[in-house]
Amino acid sequence: MQDSRILASIGRRIEESGLPLAVRLWNGAAAGAAHPQVTISVRNPLALAALARPSAGGLAAHYVEQQIDVDGPIRDVVGLGAALGGATDGASPRPTRRLARWVRHTRLFDSKAVRSHYDVGDDFFGLWLDRRRVYSCAYFRRADDTLEIAQEQKLDHICRKLRLTTGERFLDIGCGWGALVMWAAEHYGAQALGITLSRNQHDYARARIRELGLEGRCEVRLLDYRDVPEERPFDKIASVGMFEHVGRENLAAYFGKIARLLRPGGLLLNHGITNTVPGQRELGSDIGEFVDRYVFPGGELTHISVVLEALSTQGLESWDVESLRPHYARTLWQWVERLEASRAAAVAAVGERIYRIWRIYMAGSALGFERGWMSIYQVLAGKALPGGALDLPKTRDYIYAP
Repeated sequence: MQDSRILASIGRRIEESGLPLAVRLWNGAAAGAAHPQVTISVRNPLALAALARPSAGGLAAHYVEQQIDVDGPIRDVVGLGAALGGATDGASPRPTRRLARWVRHTRLFDSKAVRSHYDVGDDFFGLWLDRRRVYSCAYFRRADDTLEIAQEQKLDHICRKLRLTTGERFLDIGCGWGALVMWAAEHYGAQALGITLSRNQHDYARARIRELGLEGRCEVRLLDYRDVPEERPFDKIASVGMFEHVGRENLAAYFGKIARLLRPGGLLLNHGITNTVPGQRELGSDIGEFVDRYVFPGGELTHISVVLEALSTQGLESWDVESLRPHYARTLWQWVERLEASRAAAVAAVGERIYRIWRIYMAGSALGFERGWMSIYQVLAGKALPGGALDLPKTRDYIYAP
């Protein structure tokens, strides 16, 4: 009887909102739209009670735990889930009621967080990433660019911005599977070093470097950024998809370390996700809580203004700031499509639960970039020479020239 009342209440709410959504119980009872785009199949009473006062993150968690199933295109699933959970008010989802978490980013915590995220198995990532395994926002120059082309264009975009040249010492902080250091060595002649906390990424990258005959020109080490030796400065440094996991309270220390690693006149390219509301600590409607619990423990987003301030206080002058927000939405949708196309292989590799985590996380993130709940910026910054000069052209033409 209680289940019937809750279902009726949910049905009224859906009808009043006009959402093309239906809810079906384990016993066959249903409510909502007569011709839905998405049907939520509830598998137990606990999940039904949660639907009475839903949040976007809560719905995602019930999906991951297989307490609900969803039937419909994934774009509709996350869009209607956000609407049902109240994540639709303007530039960002509704604020979370709980206090934003505070995380002490020790070496041990960060190492465990990275490994929980990346060390689920290289075979899994290989199913949906491009052939170079670039796990960051691609750069689409044309409407018909494939993911493979767009990721190579992103690698080259970074190297062009940094003005990498033969023999320069180049550091990639949080190098993933090593694509950028290999590109920098092969195409720009750099002496490239990548660092990661993931054993899987480290081992894969070293094997690829050997296969490509790039030993002696680039390498990947299992190393925390805090422990990179400072005796020999680098000419150029990149940080791609890394600083989001440093922690807001540690940004000054992070960019301070980079400043000490960079020679006077050297350049930094910081590429990372930000939120779009100044002062906001995490996405609301329990989205931030979902990501922290299931995807990347300890990850924190901050506003681009905070990033620029942190760079400046450490003596790094921001020279060029580029938003890649639409590029990341397109990247993520392509990842989701590729993951769904390889569902059987993905489930065989990591199981149903991990498959669901990545499917709903990436689709929800794509929606977030589309709607402007979060953004992503490349910031080119430099450490000035004595006297204040930076060896950079006066225009951006050098980045885009053939």
